[in-house]
Amino acid sequence: MKKIAIILFLKVAILFPFHKVISQQDAMYTQYMYNTNIINPAYAGVREMFNITAFNRTQWINLDGAPQTQTLNINTPIGTSGLGLGISLVNDKIGPVNEQLFNVDTSYKIQVSRKNKLAFGIKTGFNLLNANFNELQIFNSNDSNFEENIEDGFSPNLGAGIYYFSDQWYLGMSIPNILETEFFNSADRQQAGERRTFYFISGYDFNLNHYWRFKPAILTRIVSGSPISTDISTNFLYHERFAFGASYRFGASISALAGFQINEAWFLGYSYDLNTQGLGAFNNGSHEIFMRFEFNWFQSRKASCNCPIFF
Repeated sequence: MKKIAIILFLKVAILFPFHKVISQQDAMYTQYMYNTNIINPAYAGVREMFNITAFNRTQWINLDGAPQTQTLNINTPIGTSGLGLGISLVNDKIGPVNEQLFNVDTSYKIQVSRKNKLAFGIKTGFNLLNANFNELQIFNSNDSNFEENIEDGFSPNLGAGIYYFSDQWYLGMSIPNILETEFFNSADRQQAGERRTFYFISGYDFNLNHYWRFKPAILTRIVSGSPISTDISTNFLYHERFAFGASYRFGASISALAGFQINEAWFLGYSYDLNTQGLGAFNNGSHEIFMRFEFNWFQSRKASCNCPIFF
């Protein structure tokens, strides 16, 4: 009973601090480096390939009401104009809260030096929020905060980002959700809210020798009212075929990452997260799997390099 009570407390604390729904601010990804334009619209078209990526993340296995996220992401350059286009669909569920996101990314990149480029991106779209409070064990049945469910709560979305990069390194800053939306019930009580999130990313691709490449990367998230979150990851790529590495999210989890380039078009990736704080005692970690299909529109791309960028 003690374990059940702790789990219920954690779930309610995550979902309903101060009796207000805060849906998991932007779906969490361990392998964001394969899904970058979800958080930064300027990344759309950067790889100069048409690609489709599908993600499935199951967080905190065996913890009731834990987050589950499915993502479909498409992005491509538009000819040789410097323009890029991306489309993303996200289904994010945590406890009784389910959110669907649809976004379109438009980017434009310019050559700022012989090796370096700068991309600007805009994200537009909308979110639909549903919250079924009947799934909760409400201790005070007269609590008016939970009298009405949220059904198809609509909120527009606008985001922006910049991405400065070369063949070997990148720096990015983005705000994928500039607009902050709040939902109220018929009694004008605030039920839910979306908070603005800032992302800062960077990474470097070291070409160690003919067979090995190494890429350290860092991501920092800043959300109003929450502690700063930082991920540090390391990835090795062997023979342009096998990828593996590790990631550490400060004060939260450690992760193992692996990937396999099946052929020129298909890449399969997987990661496992293990909680490093108290919540780890009540779950069996998190699983994340993705599949990417990629097609090179420009056969002459990277004529000066015999390998594609590792980000």
